[in-house]
Amino acid sequence: SGIDFEIIIIDDGSPDGTQEVAQQLEKIYGSDKILLRPRARKLGLGTAYIHGMKFATGNFIVIMDADLSHHPKFIPEFIRKQKEGNFDIVSGTRYKGDGGVHGWDLKRKLISRGANFLTQVLLRPGASDLTGSFRLYRKEVLQKLMEKCVSKGYVFQMEMIVRARQLGYTIGEVPISFVDRVYGESKLGGNEIVSFLKGLLTLFATT
Repeated sequence: SGIDFEIIIIDDGSPDGTQEVAQQLEKIYGSDKILLRPRARKLGLGTAYIHGMKFATGNFIVIMDADLSHHPKFIPEFIRKQKEGNFDIVSGTRYKGDGGVHGWDLKRKLISRGANFLTQVLLRPGASDLTGSFRLYRKEVLQKLMEKCVSKGYVFQMEMIVRARQLGYTIGEVPISFVDRVYGESKLGGNEIVSFLKGLLTLFATT
């Protein structure tokens, strides 16, 4: 690709064999390219970002799920978009252009669309997909946002974009196809939905 890169894998004790696969990749590609940085238990997405940033040596960080629901083929497009507009953040969007979702049942699609619609109405963030996590960040921007964000769980991604707008950071978007995981189960449940609604109302009241 001509791009100098490293892949940092954060695994919070998941039962699906992620660490074993990562260890094999580390042997194949070398520990300078594949950095496995596991944690003993699930500690939340925000702390995983902070943990990963400690080991990132580049100027830009791409955050993505490792179950191929976020396809690596979009990364060159993220990089091209960033260079084109000198954006601080490039966010993958399922709700613009030829972006979309594959493998979700109607209930999951309705939850995602509903969450995004509510966010657009209440917060007017200026970005089309607030709950996705496939994004490219300028490293210092990600660090600043992590200092500002207080949310946990599902609402965390949304707060990242809202705070970015507040702080005057520029955001570009790239349409992506999100494919639901083939193995394992989604972590989205009733508790996450309730916490999302609470977080949304908190952001509405404080931003």
